[in-house]
Amino acid sequence: MHHSMRPFKLTCIILLLATMPLLAQPSDNASPKNAALKIEDGAQRLTKAQIQKWEALGYGIFIHFGMSTYDGIEMSPGALPATAFNPTKLDVEQWIRTAAEAGMKYAVLTTKHVSGFCLWPTKYNDYHVMNSSVKVDIVGEFVKQCRKYGLMPGLYYCSWDNKNLFGSKTPPAHTGFGTAFTTEEYRKFQWNQLEELCTQYGAIGEVWIDIPSFLPRDYRDKLYAQIVKWQPEAVITFNNGHGDGTTMKQQSTWPTDLLEMERQLPDGSFMSKKSKYEPWKTVDGKKYYLPGEMNLPIGNEWFFVEGDLPKSDEELLGMYLINRSRGANFLLNVPPNQEGLLPDMYVKALMRLKENLIKLNIK
Repeated sequence: MHHSMRPFKLTCIILLLATMPLLAQPSDNASPKNAALKIEDGAQRLTKAQIQKWEALGYGIFIHFGMSTYDGIEMSPGALPATAFNPTKLDVEQWIRTAAEAGMKYAVLTTKHVSGFCLWPTKYNDYHVMNSSVKVDIVGEFVKQCRKYGLMPGLYYCSWDNKNLFGSKTPPAHTGFGTAFTTEEYRKFQWNQLEELCTQYGAIGEVWIDIPSFLPRDYRDKLYAQIVKWQPEAVITFNNGHGDGTTMKQQSTWPTDLLEMERQLPDGSFMSKKSKYEPWKTVDGKKYYLPGEMNLPIGNEWFFVEGDLPKSDEELLGMYLINRSRGANFLLNVPPNQEGLLPDMYVKALMRLKENLIKLNIK
């Protein structure tokens, strides 16, 4: 999951500013072949108002925090006891206050990553925060602070779970309806946990499902429909993984309201001023307007690792400008450290990015 990024040079930024409109309107994204299409003509579930409300957010913070913060393994086996999760200076308000001060409009928290450790007091297993060294419902506190600071709260849930397998994985003999890498017991477990997340914390703006390829297509269809019932106003995304947004991995991603671009810029080509994220995707013969969301870490790692320096100011500015000018939202991951705080070096990098945007008269 750690692909190296080509460094952004300041000269490239200057060229970029000279040749591209800074903040394209999302509705301007369509390629000439789709220029006549209007959002409301699409087959997608979301209304034009819902789509434009989400697109207008533009810039968000992704927060990876969990057992991987403590065992140092991104794809964690979940082998450490719950008590190993020990953020001695936990300050969720600091996360969200920092994001608000940096100009971010929404936040997405990893409620459960690959380790299986849950940041809320789930009743479906014992590997959660209330059995850790801190007795805090971090999901609840996260949503509370998002509301306090005016950020839209989003909740991330990973379908890959090394702790709660309920037996062995189903071997991937072939792809298709009814085939997956998870047991039926695990899929019920995921459904039940998502019900907790979607019904216990009020309105959630974005529900973010990672590694959906572990789930069979028919199950994803049912799960998507159920999340809509739990959170009718939420934008639901099944992670498309690595890619520049030009194609959608329908077999492993559909259904989804968004198209994710993990660690890759929209439409790949760096300096092409004609490049735009193309939101119109054809699925089963129907056209859907699917907004784009590019996500990547502020350093190199998703979870905090000592010595993982933030990207250069030029690189962060370039990524922001390219994403926004090409019509995609920018979800920047900023991980808390083992104390439960956003590290000072990341906070300062965010504030410098904000200052650089102000200098360019970009809000």
